Amino acid sequence: MAIQKYQDPFFDVMPSSFSTMLDRFFNDTVTTRGQWTSFSPKVDAYETDQSYDIEAALPGLKQDDVKVSFDQGRLTISGERKFDKERTERQYHVVESSYGSFTRTFQLPTVAEPGKIEASFDNGVLHVHVPKGQQQPSQHQIPVRSGSSNGASGNAPKSA
Repeated sequence: MAIQKYQDPFFDVMPSSFSTMLDRFFNDTVTTRGQWTSFSPKVDAYETDQSYDIEAALPGLKQDDVKVSFDQGRLTISGERKFDKERTERQYHVVESSYGSFTRTFQLPTVAEPGKIEASFDNGVLHVHVPKGQQQPSQHQIPVRSGSSNGASGNAPKSA
């Protein structure tokens, strides 16, 4: 099973072509007006025989700017890339870099071992390593016993 980008079911109701059209409209409009676009880090997610790994490009961020959490099978990477407004000696004519808070969430397969997740940050790249656990069987036979359905063994005394 592969790592899946978590998608909120609310946003899955729009057809992808319509959604894509809206995304392009709003992204093109914001970009052409010279306004800011929010920061969304580029992510590579891959699987090896022993693990699931996620690498996120976070240029300009420090280790303290990034949080990694795990809840109910979902791995979340969040943080904020801040624009340095304090530098008054600069007068920007073009700002193409993206800034702002971000959150990226991934649904991990059930074989992931959340207690052994490790994250490291080096040269603007966050690497999250999720070891695989033992594969749980997806199907198994359930034995059928004789007797009543309330869990009794079938040896209940007969009433007189």
